[in-house]
Amino acid sequence: MRGAVLVAIAAAIGNFLQGWDNATIAGSVLYIKKEFHLQSQPTIEGLIVAMSLIGATVITTFSGPVSDSLGRRPMLLISSILYFLSGIVMLWAPNVYVLLLARLLDGFGIGLAVTLVPLYISETAPAEIRGLLNTLPQFTGSAGMFLSYCMVFGMSLMDSPSWRLMLGVLSIPSIIYFALAAFFLPESPRWLVSKGKMKEAKQVLQMLRGREDVSGEMALLVEGLNVGGETSIEEYIIGPDNDLADDQEHALEKDRIKLYGAEEGQSWIAKPVQGQSTLGMVSRHGSVSNQSMSFMDPMVTLFGSVHEKLPESGSMRSMLFPNFGSMFNVAENNGKTEQWDEESPKRDGEHESNASGDESDDNLRSPLLSRQDTNAEKENADDQVSGMGIGGGWQLAYRKDEKIPGGVKRIYLHQEGGPGSRRGSVLSLSGEETPADGEFIHAAALVSQSVLRPGDLTSQHQISVAMDKHSESAAKRPSWKELFEPGVKHALVVGVGIQILQQFSGINGVLYYTPQILEQAGVGVLLSNLGLRSDSASFLISALTTLLMLPSIGVAMRLMDIAGRRWLLLSTLPVLLVSLIFLVLGNVINLGSVVHAIISTVSVIVYFCVFVMGFGPIPNILCAEIFPTRVRGLCIAICALTFWIGDIIVTYSLPVMLNSIGLAGVFGIYAIVCTISWFFVFIKVPETKGMPLEVITEFFAVGAKQTAGNN
Repeated sequence: MRGAVLVAIAAAIGNFLQGWDNATIAGSVLYIKKEFHLQSQPTIEGLIVAMSLIGATVITTFSGPVSDSLGRRPMLLISSILYFLSGIVMLWAPNVYVLLLARLLDGFGIGLAVTLVPLYISETAPAEIRGLLNTLPQFTGSAGMFLSYCMVFGMSLMDSPSWRLMLGVLSIPSIIYFALAAFFLPESPRWLVSKGKMKEAKQVLQMLRGREDVSGEMALLVEGLNVGGETSIEEYIIGPDNDLADDQEHALEKDRIKLYGAEEGQSWIAKPVQGQSTLGMVSRHGSVSNQSMSFMDPMVTLFGSVHEKLPESGSMRSMLFPNFGSMFNVAENNGKTEQWDEESPKRDGEHESNASGDESDDNLRSPLLSRQDTNAEKENADDQVSGMGIGGGWQLAYRKDEKIPGGVKRIYLHQEGGPGSRRGSVLSLSGEETPADGEFIHAAALVSQSVLRPGDLTSQHQISVAMDKHSESAAKRPSWKELFEPGVKHALVVGVGIQILQQFSGINGVLYYTPQILEQAGVGVLLSNLGLRSDSASFLISALTTLLMLPSIGVAMRLMDIAGRRWLLLSTLPVLLVSLIFLVLGNVINLGSVVHAIISTVSVIVYFCVFVMGFGPIPNILCAEIFPTRVRGLCIAICALTFWIGDIIVTYSLPVMLNSIGLAGVFGIYAIVCTISWFFVFIKVPETKGMPLEVITEFFAVGAKQTAGNN
């Protein structure tokens, strides 16, 4: 996965430049005011700072549709060019009007980076580490702020600090960003597939994944273009071939799917369980253990049933909801389930059985589980359809559609192999009997119409040919009508809602008034007594505060794909609430100078550090994950536009609110918003960790339609 990691790091430099710019303008505006005599013109001063927000808002309006048309990579290139030009113009800026123009160009670059970097990383990252890699923009942004504050602090110690040099330095890292975007960053493979450029997409995936065989993920990307059709939820029992070969109780022979194991001669059989699907019941009525929580969105329950079990330590989710079900159950585990590990190097022999290259039923029903070996001789030994492991423990399998002649059903099948997955199983809650001996896995699956045909699945070559057939239809432009599909509408509610709540949760207020809060707490005076001017002291305080954020973001990166996005939000929002309450109390109760200094300083630091662990990066991560490929850029633009409009509203309403209700009143409102945010996350925001993007959008489509049907 090294290729995907390096690409994510390179793309995240765009957010490094955003953080760098935010810090330099905050520091340099003190000196800009002096040179242009703006002390009596607060409107112009405010415009210098806010022009980048205006530029970001304007460019975001176009960024999504344009990126859907031109691609993600060209937009990142344009972003780097805009950063460079703005830095050069700010370095030159002979008057305030040229400076305003430069700030507008800078805002264009910021808007493109903030909108498209998370989207680009989501579309290139493996499902297992997508959360970690998509937290990189938050880390690089904070690192940019820290380094910039250090630079500004150093320059502030000079006799005559140059604000032009402070702002113009931005052009240097922007050259590095341009070079990486031009010569290293590939185009998003999902965008390439959406435009019918299958060969280019395959080459990019091979580079990102570090292996030749990417037919599984290629088929997944093609299937992802057809989301929102009729989808059923089924349950399967999976066991060794010899144990289930003669067992006809669970399914007819024609419905079985053959799965090849990691060792030569090892094969498994998956058969659909007859009767009511318990996962389907969960999607319609909520979790069996949460029937009383009728206010919880069934979509959240449906997603939650996938994420019950975590390796070794059991379920992070079960700590909050003890009986929340797992998607399936391992009845007995004697260690053989380790053969399902997608990283196993022993995949050479997985094609030994029933893969002759013709259009046989066994060959058709074999999932395309990807080989991980890179031995060229073995890769070229045959041209059979290898399997499709699509990441995060998910598999893509196929079977003939008995209702449609020449049709194929695609099956997104989730598999799990740890000792703790028996506990709290959805299937066990339904009372379904499981075999007493042997190694059996119960799995739930999303089953829908495939874009492929039986003849497409006989070999890798045939799959490639089939993908080329879909190139013309895939290249069609997305329609605004697609935004009104049930799954997309539901995802937009989640994305737009969480962006609004993030902006009104207080981050801009706390950021804007940190120097004032800390100065009232006596910290600035303390540093001034060390021989620093007041401006230098404020820069040093800001640098130290930003430095403390970095280890917090590191913790978030570690937990993002283990505990999950939803758990991090539900855990960090109460801490934000408590820190805001302490800030309110510090402003309304006379606690003494020392106590007030300690409480205010600790509250601000805790707020910042906890914010960057959860409510800072996660809204952008979620928005980059929950929309279908065809309209992802457009939907991301809508969410980003909401972000920037909220940013502008909060920034410009803050002085008015301070005059009317005071600092304590403002922080009190932020505390109320944090409370509302917790309930919104609990009720509406599903867990998306470890799930391929196409599976996430399929879940949204299924859940939204079933929810609408119940209403």
